[in-house]
Amino acid sequence: MEISERQQRWRAQNILTPKKLELAHRILDEIRAGSEVMRALRSYPLDGGGYLTKAALVAAYHQMVENKTIAPDKSLLESIRMKPMRTLSGVTTVTVLTKAYPCPGKCIFCPTDVRMPKSYLPDEPGAMRALEHEFDPYQQVEARIRALENLGHPTDKIELLILGGTWSSYKRDYQEWFIKRCFDAMNESGLQSLEAQSQETLESIHNINETAAHRNVGLVIETRPDEINPDEIKWLRHLGVTKVQMGAQSFNDHILEINKRGHDLESTRKATALLRAAGFKIVLHWMPNLLGATPESDREDFARMWVDFCPDEIKIYPNQLLANAELYEYWQRGEFHPYTTDDLVKLIADIKPTIPRYCRVNRVIRDIPGNNVVEGNTRTSLRQDIQSEMKQRGTHCQCIRCREVKGKPVNSSELRLDDLIYQAGKAEEHFISFTTADDKLAGFLRLSLPKHDSPQTGISDLDHAALIREVHVYGQSLAVGEDKSGAAQHLGLGTRLLEEAEQIARDHQFNKLAVISAVGTRHYYLDRGFQRGEYYLVKGLF
Repeated sequence: MEISERQQRWRAQNILTPKKLELAHRILDEIRAGSEVMRALRSYPLDGGGYLTKAALVAAYHQMVENKTIAPDKSLLESIRMKPMRTLSGVTTVTVLTKAYPCPGKCIFCPTDVRMPKSYLPDEPGAMRALEHEFDPYQQVEARIRALENLGHPTDKIELLILGGTWSSYKRDYQEWFIKRCFDAMNESGLQSLEAQSQETLESIHNINETAAHRNVGLVIETRPDEINPDEIKWLRHLGVTKVQMGAQSFNDHILEINKRGHDLESTRKATALLRAAGFKIVLHWMPNLLGATPESDREDFARMWVDFCPDEIKIYPNQLLANAELYEYWQRGEFHPYTTDDLVKLIADIKPTIPRYCRVNRVIRDIPGNNVVEGNTRTSLRQDIQSEMKQRGTHCQCIRCREVKGKPVNSSELRLDDLIYQAGKAEEHFISFTTADDKLAGFLRLSLPKHDSPQTGISDLDHAALIREVHVYGQSLAVGEDKSGAAQHLGLGTRLLEEAEQIARDHQFNKLAVISAVGTRHYYLDRGFQRGEYYLVKGLF
C-alpha cells in the first residue's frame, strides 16, 4: 500500500546522513551540559531548512552508542525520549485495529466508512497506521514496537489494545488468528506461511510469551453489553483477554432507544456484573450530547454510573456530528443540536471532580480530526481546556490518572496504605493503594469479593474465590531486571499489595484467591505462590 505524503516527509526527515549525525553529536553534548532539548535542537538548523526531529535524535543516540562513538547514558536518553507520558503509567500500550466488518449495532451517531471497522474513520491516528498495514495484526504490532523502540521507549511490557467495532461480532476463528499473530509479533516469531501459522496453537504461543522479549501484560478488547454472557467470558479468557471496554453510552433507556443503541440499561448492568464476577477490568464508554440529551440531563446521567456499574476506567466520548452518520439527517431536519466547545468544557469540568478515586479517566475526547466534524466541538485538546477551567474554579479531579506518581521518585518509608471499600453491584470492591504524602498514587490492587447473589460464571477456578482483578505499580516503564533508584516499580509494592489482599480475603472466609493474569505476568504470580488453573491463577488460603 502506498504511504501518505506526510509519512514520506516524516521518513525523509529521520534518515540519518553523516551531516545529521554530526549535528546530533553536538546537540547531545549541549543537552548533557544542561541545555533544554528543544533549545539545543533549534541551535543547529539543517542546511535545507528545519531542524532535527526528536525521533532522529533518539535514533542518532542509539546509532552512536552502537558504534561506540558515545557511551550509554540512561539519563540522557530519558531527556530526549519522545512522549515519555506513553510509558509513565508503567506499561507500553500497542494499539491495533481489526479489519472492516459489519457491526450488530445500528446507532445513529456512529460513522460508517467501508474501509474501516464500524465507528472508525481512516484519518484517526491509530486507524491510519492500521490502514497502512492493511489491518494485518503481525505487521501492526511489529511496526508499532519498532517505532516505540526507535523513540527510546522500553517495549518489554506490552498492553495490547485491540480496537475495531464490536470484537464479539467477528468470527471466532478470525479472533483467534488475529491474537495469535499479535503474539507472534511480540514473540518475534517470523512465521509467515499459513501452514506454519496453523500448526501453532494459541496455548503454545502464549507459553512462549511468558518469557519473551515483549511480554503481554494486558490484553484489551471492545464490545457491546448485549454480547456478554458466560460462554463469551470463557472464550475471552481462552484468548488471554484481561480488560473489556464496553459502550454504555448512556444510563437512560429512552436515550438508548431513540439513538438506536440496540440494548437497554439492564443489559449494561448484567454485563458489568458478570465481567466483574469473572475478574475482568471494566472500561465503560460514556457519550454526552446524544440525541435527546441536554447538559443538565447528562450531569444526572453521569451520576448514575457510580451506582451499581462503578467502572475501573472510563472514556468520555462527546457525541460528534459526522456527515457519514445517520444523525446527520436529524441535524438537517433541525432535530439535533451539537454542544459548543464551551458547553462541553463546562459540562466535563462540572462532572470530573465527582469521579471516584478508584476510577481512571482514559479520554475526554476522541481523536477525530476536526475536518470530519460538521458542527460543534472540533478541538481534540479538550482535556487541557477542562484542566484550565477547573484550575480557574479551584476544583480538581481525584481520578487515578490525575494522581499517578508518574516518573517522580518514591520514598517507600513515606507511603501510606489505603483500602477504599465500595459496593459495585453484586460485589464488595477493595481498592488497595499506596499513596505518597502529597496524595500521589504509587501503586494499587483491585480486590473483588463476590456476594452470595453474584452472577455465576461456570468457571471452577472461581468457586469460593476472592478475585484480584488488577495489580498496577507506577513509574516509567522499565526493562525487566532494570533498576531505577526510587522507581515505584522496584520497591516491592506489588508483593506487599498481594499480601494485603490475601489477608482481606482470609478475613472474609474465602477459600482461595484467583487472579486474572495476563500471559506475560503469569510468572510474577507463580513466583508468589499461585498455581495454574484452567483460566486463572489460583492460591489456596487455608
